[in-house]
Amino acid sequence: MSEDATADETSTVSEFLADHPKMTGVLFTMLLLLTQAGAVAAGGGAYHGP
Repeated sequence: MSEDATADETSTVSEFLADHPKMTGVLFTMLLLLTQAGAVAAGGGAYHGP
């Protein structure tokens, strides 16, 4: 793959987020929820016992 094609793909994502600023917030919220769900699924430091 040429450098131009790689640059075009990354600039496409940047351009999309620039054209749709609300999607930046949506993507951030999804990432936040996924990281929190992973911590809950792993037991998240729950304290059991005396």
